[in-house]
Amino acid sequence: MLIGNIRLFQTIAEKGSLAAAARESGLSATTVSERLAALEAHYGVVLFNRTTRSLSLTEEGRTLLEGARSVLAEIEDLDTRIRHGADTLTGPIRISTPVDLGRSIVSDVIERFTQDHPATSVELSLSDGYIDIVGQGFDLAIRFGKITDSSLRTRSIGHYRRIVCAAPSYLEEHGTPRTPDDLARHNCLVMRFGAGLDNLWRFGSGASARVVTVRGDKIVNDGYLVRRWALAGHGVILKSELDVRQDLSTGRLVALLEDFAAPPNPLQIMFPPGRAQPRRIGAFADALRAGFREAAMTGD
Repeated sequence: MLIGNIRLFQTIAEKGSLAAAARESGLSATTVSERLAALEAHYGVVLFNRTTRSLSLTEEGRTLLEGARSVLAEIEDLDTRIRHGADTLTGPIRISTPVDLGRSIVSDVIERFTQDHPATSVELSLSDGYIDIVGQGFDLAIRFGKITDSSLRTRSIGHYRRIVCAAPSYLEEHGTPRTPDDLARHNCLVMRFGAGLDNLWRFGSGASARVVTVRGDKIVNDGYLVRRWALAGHGVILKSELDVRQDLSTGRLVALLEDFAAPPNPLQIMFPPGRAQPRRIGAFADALRAGFREAAMTGD
């Protein structure tokens, strides 16, 4: 019963409410509340701060959640080995990725992985903003840039440039910027990453590094939509080479200001804290890295 209650506690933390956890688990709200109370009584601590509108983890709750992921992962992996054999991968995988990468490279990896391992399932969440990988219950996430949370474990996928580009139709009408300063006279389509606005575009490196503030008539938190607007000739964008590689190779977009390019950004897989992870998570991470290598080599 203790393990079952810990698993239910994890569901409550990930779903953010007792009612949502009840729906997810197929239990009544009363049963979920009683089992949470039993778990708190077992440890002699309060695991959640409760108000009429919100539920948040206490410090003891965060400690239990981090440990629960590790313990439950080991139990699940052991169960898989006994029931299905040591070489079988089973169970769910929850992943968060940027929108464009999720719709292209990552979705291709998921299709192949679930075909090769039919006893697994993958839930893909697309978001270009910050995500709380622990609080939202993700097994792994893909993000660009340096990871500021030192408690997370990471694996490098590679380093990729961000490219300033625009459609030929836009350049024919508005001209081609020759220096970063020229962007002040252009309509730049800006991404929002969570609370932050990506309107400070970096150029050069070392002593020649500089930042240019750009503006435009459209701001959105969806990388796919920014790219679509650019393809329609609405403005200039700054996107990862992984997102626009096909558009550049076919001429639908034109790379700009290449002589002023900034150094490439790291792309990393993030994992929650803790040592143990199910074998399916490690295998899926390996498949992701192979998928990105293949995409970089083929341009597909």
